[in-house]
Amino acid sequence: MVQYSSDKLSIFIIADCGTGQQYLIPAKAADESTIRLLLADRQQESLTVYTDGLRAYEPLEADDAFDREYVVHSDGEYADDEVHVNTCESHASQVRRWLSPHRGISEDKLTQYLRAFQLR
Repeated sequence: MVQYSSDKLSIFIIADCGTGQQYLIPAKAADESTIRLLLADRQQESLTVYTDGLRAYEPLEADDAFDREYVVHSDGEYADDEVHVNTCESHASQVRRWLSPHRGISEDKLTQYLRAFQLR
């Protein structure tokens, strides 16, 4: 069971542009170590990571294992040519709507709820 440090849970959404697969991953925190763990399973010869302006992603820019392209929503930037996170944000919106009727989801059941959503 994942122990969460606050009531606001972090759910990462990874969209694989090559396969079209989307992954929903609950996490203890939205920090650099969590992000590195998520990306470690997906390392390829050259991996480009498209993100928003979350500070936890900033160390990826100095890492030779990744190319990072990003948009900063707080600066009013939502897409820059081919760089955007619209797929993930759309998926997140759908997840929030799907989870909202299930108010009070137990933290230890969140993964099962997310798996059920992915099957849909």
